Amino acid sequence: MKKILVNIEPWESRVAVLRDDQLENIYFSSATDNVIEKAFFKGTIIKVFPGIQTAFVEIGQERAGFLHISEVDRDLAVNTIEGADQLDVIHDNAIDGDDQVIAPRRYNKASISEIFKEGQEVLVQVSKEPVGEKGAKLTTCFTLPGRFLVLMPNIGRIGISKKIASSQERQRLRDILETNLPAGMGAIIRTSAENASEDEVTKDIQFLLKDWNGIVEKYKTALSKTKIYEEVDISLRVVRDHLDHSVESIITDSKINQERIYNYLKNVAPEFKYKVMLHDGASKIFDLYKIDEQIDKALWKKVYLKSGGSIIIESTEAMTSIDVNTGRFTGKNNLEDTILKTNLEAAREIVRELHLRNIGGLIVIDFIDMHDLKNRQKLVEQFEKHLKEYDKFQSVVLAVSEFGLVQMTRKRSGKTLQRQLTEPCSNCKGSGIVKSARAESYEVLRAIDEKLKSQPAKGVVMLSVHPEIFDFISSVEFNSILALEGKFGIQITFLSKPTLHRTQFEISK
Repeated sequence: MKKILVNIEPWESRVAVLRDDQLENIYFSSATDNVIEKAFFKGTIIKVFPGIQTAFVEIGQERAGFLHISEVDRDLAVNTIEGADQLDVIHDNAIDGDDQVIAPRRYNKASISEIFKEGQEVLVQVSKEPVGEKGAKLTTCFTLPGRFLVLMPNIGRIGISKKIASSQERQRLRDILETNLPAGMGAIIRTSAENASEDEVTKDIQFLLKDWNGIVEKYKTALSKTKIYEEVDISLRVVRDHLDHSVESIITDSKINQERIYNYLKNVAPEFKYKVMLHDGASKIFDLYKIDEQIDKALWKKVYLKSGGSIIIESTEAMTSIDVNTGRFTGKNNLEDTILKTNLEAAREIVRELHLRNIGGLIVIDFIDMHDLKNRQKLVEQFEKHLKEYDKFQSVVLAVSEFGLVQMTRKRSGKTLQRQLTEPCSNCKGSGIVKSARAESYEVLRAIDEKLKSQPAKGVVMLSVHPEIFDFISSVEFNSILALEGKFGIQITFLSKPTLHRTQFEISK
């Protein structure tokens, strides 16, 4: 069973999703964050560049957003360009992290200068947050996510999550949408819609249509360059995306937040509103379920398995590699059975780690090599089964290669947990290693030698170094200090100074 825990503090809100009291997902939102992803703006076109097929749109943020022609929906182009019916379309299946078999139609062969003119007002939605010096990525292919579907108010097509395997269920859901969606609108049916009643899906449609109608009305009267709609806050968003019949409770430590979640569920899923609870115990809600401890473990490279085996997770810009080891587990039967059991346990844990750490892109897994082909097939089947059951993001898994590797891709979505909570080490600059005390001691000695050459000293000289360098030189290379004294005709008083970096030193009289 699942629990959703909401911790509200003046500086940060955190939402944890637990399965059998084990952390499955963690979400953060700072009070100072300016989150505009999924928000709608009444924008103004300030510049059109036909060469790169992009229009820059002022939306009242620090930087103008950019709207590429591939993000312009069909109807907007048809209404603006004569003969647009012959333009080509492209497909993109990245909406809200769920698996889709279809997505909005967008144009990629037209001159954007035929669609937009400078000074023109346009309704846009932010599809990606600003990054560095780059403004927000914008789209006119609008999406409004709900519990069971993602409404596409200006794209008249229906898509269904590939994770819904039953053809009868797919057709049932398609029929519900075709009956209840207004003409010209479409939707993506999410995995959570599987086995949902017609009443539940219809209620979700009506809720999203109300939001869309509100956006349209606000656009008519809103001033240019203003936000007219934004996503619900993190607690409501997580409740919406994870709410199903496996959720036994939603627990928050804020009375105000409890009321907001209760009122939200009263509108979208009244059968769940009684599951909203207020935590008012002496201990903090995250301490009670050891959430911070589990978050810290999710930042470790090494993950220990119950059997005694382990997995090592290392990420680079290009890919993530995962190595599975048997550790101290030896098993009671033959070696092949031991390896299979460890690999199957690792497969389930890897799926958990992928979505907990929010790892996407290319992933290569080095399971322990197995000679039996049936065992290899069983491993891949179980791994894909866990992905389908526990991970909502789209992934593709290849069979075990001749080198014993499993290659897969997983859809990227936002920052990894590591990027959200860590920064490069000031000592190793993010490399994960530092030079040995021996190597850095020799660098310091060479630097001291050069400084005494360029700036001669007389009498007693105070030489201060980092404690680790002091320990190494005084115990292993103290003759080097004596050699420097003889070379420059000085007397060196050797000192340890904790405030210095390992590569730093100070010379004073």
